[in-house]
Amino acid sequence: MALEKTNRINALFEFYEPLLTEKQMNYIALYYRDDYSLGEIAENYEVSRQAVYDNIRRTEKILEEYETKLQLFQRFQAQSKQTDELENYVRENYPQDGRLLAMIEQLARLEE
Repeated sequence: MALEKTNRINALFEFYEPLLTEKQMNYIALYYRDDYSLGEIAENYEVSRQAVYDNIRRTEKILEEYETKLQLFQRFQAQSKQTDELENYVRENYPQDGRLLAMIEQLARLEE
């Protein structure tokens, strides 16, 4: 469960990072991306562990609210799944069509 939450927050952070304050971005990046402890972050910013904890929890909530409203991550996942299904179908049924395969690969790169 903790790994799933970490992966979700990191994904949401990638989509909505520009909408956060600098402090929110820094705390979330250090905690989730760089695996810093609350104590390490608090020491770096000369604040209490509780202040860091509260900021991270508020920011997690903000990220989830952005996703609820904008659904960018959900749409990205759906589009990626459809692209994968299309690629598998083409590879299975049209393996000799290099142009079609190239177009699908180009579409997949745009998603990244």
